[in-house]
Amino acid sequence: MNVFLSIKQFFNDLRRQKLRSIMTMFGIFWGTCSIVLLLAFGTGITEAQLKSQKGMGENIIIIWPGITAKEFKGLPKGRRIRPTDDDVNYIKERATTIARIAPENGRNMNLKFGRQLTSRNVMGVWPEYGIMRNLIPQMGSRFINQLDLDNRRRVIFLGNLVADQLFGDSVSTAVGREILVNGLPYTVVGIMKEKEQDSSYRGRDSRMGFIPNSVYQAMFSERYSDDIVAQCKPQFTGEIMRQEILRILGEKYKFDPTDVGALSVWDTTEGFAFLKNFFYAFSGFLVAVGIATLITGGIGVTNIMNVVLEERTKEIGIKMALGARKSSILLQFVLETLFITAVGGLLGLMFGALIVKIVPMMGGEEFIGVPRLNLWGSMGVIVILGIVGLIAGIFPARRAANLQPVQALKLF
Repeated sequence: MNVFLSIKQFFNDLRRQKLRSIMTMFGIFWGTCSIVLLLAFGTGITEAQLKSQKGMGENIIIIWPGITAKEFKGLPKGRRIRPTDDDVNYIKERATTIARIAPENGRNMNLKFGRQLTSRNVMGVWPEYGIMRNLIPQMGSRFINQLDLDNRRRVIFLGNLVADQLFGDSVSTAVGREILVNGLPYTVVGIMKEKEQDSSYRGRDSRMGFIPNSVYQAMFSERYSDDIVAQCKPQFTGEIMRQEILRILGEKYKFDPTDVGALSVWDTTEGFAFLKNFFYAFSGFLVAVGIATLITGGIGVTNIMNVVLEERTKEIGIKMALGARKSSILLQFVLETLFITAVGGLLGLMFGALIVKIVPMMGGEEFIGVPRLNLWGSMGVIVILGIVGLIAGIFPARRAANLQPVQALKLF
């Protein structure tokens, strides 16, 4: 019965102070909407940027040849360290931190199909390279496999933009056709699925071609690898893997594993970890801004409840004179505050969720990603709303409950 009377009194107050109540609800509405939108868009931007960073590969390091900068066990500095395919297998057999590893060679070559001619980087690689570098084949195609490597097959896997340039409208039938690579026929076995890629060291994968490394070495009589790409196991970091590889090669080539000049290493996991922390902090900042906006709305609720208290002081005095308990007065004001907060918050939550659904239909995913509000985010908004509503109502409610009947009636 008390709850029913509180609801009835709440709507009576709304009718008497329509503009003030609407403005107060709008503060809660806008604060809630802000949290929803900032959380959703912050998540979308974070996921989009991290996905772009993974376009070049996840948990990988790239190792280039170098020149020793330290003397080691009587050997002079200035020695050139140039790993080969055999060294890659040597590392693979001994390392415990590596999930995959592959050599990489490449140079600019002429690709021709019919009258279409383009000059692109063509890389000689192993099958593991495609997995490490996220070179996902389109439907009906494949990446280079072990048989291609062992049998020195003249096959090529094309980046999607190269394939579009060579085949144009007939790109859907490109797999199985032959193209000329530096004048030699190669069969197209796969086309890369389009992907986001924000970083590279030779250029975007979409603009390259990939052939078996055994074929590449035979074409150019290459013995040494231009670089080595390695991917660490999930339980290890790139730095631990780097130290192990340098230790293994250091034992073979007799150089100090701490010699930074012996091999040049790019640990992509360090940059990825930094960006991951940065964007999580960025998302947290956006949510904090939304919470601050909601708190401002809560202050507005407190103000309107104080005004309501002033207007209903006589009513409260009469109720208390007739035997109303402090707890019932306290409950009445807290419930009314929670009603205002709940109505404004629910409308803000619904409006924010609607915008989150509509925005992806308008495009722009490459810039802002796909805004997404997950279950935990929604529950967090509800919890924050409840806390704000309770705090906003408790102070005027305590003032109302602590009024003395005689004092309340004397004010009028």
